[in-house]
Amino acid sequence: MTRVADAADDRTLEPLLKEHGPRVLAVLVRRGAEFAAAEDAVQEALIEALGRWPDRMPRDPFAWLVTVAWRKYLDAHRSQTARHRREQAELDEPPPGPTEQSDDTLRLLFLCCHPALTSSSAVALTLRAVGGLTTRQVAEAYLVPEATMAQRISRAKRTVAAEGLSGPGDLGRVLRVLYLIFNEGYGGEVDLAAEAIRLTRELVAQAPEPEVAGLLALMLLHHARRASRFAGDGGLVTLAEQDRGRWDTDLIREGIGILQDALARDRLGEFQVQAAIAALHADAPTADETDWVQIVEWYDELTVLTDSPVVALNRAVAVGEADGPQAGLRALADVPPVPRRTAAEAHLRERAGEATIAAELYVVAAREATNVAERDHLTRQAARLRGVASDQSAGVDQRAASGQGAADPDLT
Repeated sequence: MTRVADAADDRTLEPLLKEHGPRVLAVLVRRGAEFAAAEDAVQEALIEALGRWPDRMPRDPFAWLVTVAWRKYLDAHRSQTARHRREQAELDEPPPGPTEQSDDTLRLLFLCCHPALTSSSAVALTLRAVGGLTTRQVAEAYLVPEATMAQRISRAKRTVAAEGLSGPGDLGRVLRVLYLIFNEGYGGEVDLAAEAIRLTRELVAQAPEPEVAGLLALMLLHHARRASRFAGDGGLVTLAEQDRGRWDTDLIREGIGILQDALARDRLGEFQVQAAIAALHADAPTADETDWVQIVEWYDELTVLTDSPVVALNRAVAVGEADGPQAGLRALADVPPVPRRTAAEAHLRERAGEATIAAELYVVAAREATNVAERDHLTRQAARLRGVASDQSAGVDQRAASGQGAADPDLT
C-alpha cells in the first residue's frame, strides 16, 4: 500500500476517500455484511476519516478504513441484535480474512449488476456503490429528483440483500451495465462516460478476459471522438463530417493496442467486434477512405454473435457504403422496425438520388427521434432536401456527404 504524508487537507482527501470507499465496501460484503448495513458502516468510517486524517494520515489508509468500517458494522449489528434478541449472546464475527483481495471489487460489481435488478437499477447501484458517487450526483446525471433516485437505489439494495450471489456472477451483464453507463454521456457534475471508462479499467485489472478488454477498447475509441460530435451551436455532427483533427489520437492508439491484444487471444466477443469496427473508422484519414468492405465483414461476424436488429440496421448502412445504396436498401428490407431505421432508409434513399422520398422520410425520422439534437439534425436534412428536390429531374446528384441522418454505423 502506498504510504502517504502525515497530514492532508480536504482537497487531497476527497479523491482518496472516493477511491477507497468502494473497495472497503467490497471487503465488508465479502466478509458477510448485509449490503445496506455495510454501506452505512463505510459512510461512517469515511466521515470519521474526514475528521481525523487532516491532522494525521494513517500509514495505510485503506487498512484503517477497513478496520474502522468493520468495527462500526459489528457495533451496529450487535446493537440491533441486542434490541431484537436479547437472549442471544454477542454476534459471532465472520472470519475476517485479508483486507485486500483482487476479486472484492469484481464481486461487488456482480452484486450491483444482479440479474434480479432492472438495467436502470443496476446502473444506479453500480454508480453509487462501486463508483463512489453520491445519490445526488447519480440523480443529477439521470435528470431525476434525488428522492426518486434514493428510492431506486434502496429498492436495489433490498433486492440484492434478498437474492444474494450464490454463483460466480454474470460477467456479460456487468459489461452491458458499464456500457449503458458509458452511453449515458455527460450529465450533471459527473462525466458518466469517463466514470464508465474508469470502472472498466479496474475490471480489466481484475478480470483479464478478452471481452472486458474489448469493451474498454470500444469505450476509448468512441470517447476519442467526443470533442467533435457537436457543433458550436449544439448541433449534431455526423461521423463523416467530424473534424478528425480534433480526435484524441492518444486514446485511439491506446484503444487499438488493447483491441489487438484482445483479438490475439482468439476468443471473439461482441464488444471486440464493435471495437474493431470503431477502430476502422478511427484509422481512416478521411471519411472517403473508410474501409467499408472490411466493416461489413465485421458486421457479419457480429451478426453471428448477436441476433440484434440494431446490428442488422447498422450492417445495412455499411453495405450501402460498400456496395452502393441499392444494395443497402435490399439489406434494410430485412430489418424489423427499430429506432433510427427510418433515418437509415432516408440516408440510403438520398444516396440513391430519391431526394423527394428521402426528405419525407427525414421528416418521419425527426418525429421518431429520442433526443433534441438528433431531431434537429434530421429536421435540417429534410429541409435541405426539400430545397433541392426540384433539381432532381435535371439529374443533379444530391448525394449525402456523410451518412447524414443514419445512426453512426460504428455505434451498435
